[in-house]
Amino acid sequence: MHSLNCFARFFTKQSLVVLIIVLVISAIEVGFTKEKAKKVELDARVKDFTLKDAEGTPHELYALSEEKPATVVLFLATQCPIATDYAERIVALVKAYDEKGVQFVGINSNKQEKVKEIREYSEAHGFEFPVLKDPENKIADYFGARRTPEVFLLDAERVLRYAGAFDNSPKAPTKHYLRDALDLVITGKDIPKSSKKTRAVGCTIKRVRKTDVDRTP
Repeated sequence: MHSLNCFARFFTKQSLVVLIIVLVISAIEVGFTKEKAKKVELDARVKDFTLKDAEGTPHELYALSEEKPATVVLFLATQCPIATDYAERIVALVKAYDEKGVQFVGINSNKQEKVKEIREYSEAHGFEFPVLKDPENKIADYFGARRTPEVFLLDAERVLRYAGAFDNSPKAPTKHYLRDALDLVITGKDIPKSSKKTRAVGCTIKRVRKTDVDRTP
């Protein structure tokens, strides 16, 4: 009987140790999941990241945006007709703000669009800014980008100041959200709270399937 009692106490202790280990591992996994799924918020500093262009050359966000009064991150696509509607307007805006030192960075997060296609599309539409491939949608997830085109405006300190649509219509815009936000940011003025975020209209980003990403519209 004494031996049975000892065995029971030993088994209980062993079970408790195993349970604690399982709980610790579960907590760590939950922490990692939350970290991976975390998105940058408006008025928060955007973290640095590195992506490659269609030639395989890596580019760091902080290097591209160094000493720039503003940086525009554009999520683009090659197969989206709405994104193509904006190509000419994007090129015009890049030229208009070139002398003001604004940096433009394109990102392609569509899983089906290959780097060769991105290179050819960029050349055909006259994109003279880096267009980077986001192969696992990690940067799209970080920004919370869902559509193409969708834009994110960073100030000189790389703080996210505007997120959303380029303007209010793919065909005949009457409101120029990004241009207006840019003018305020590069002159050191605040963007009104009601103008900091708009709803992007375009094709959905075709993501690599992940289970820890919130895709609520």
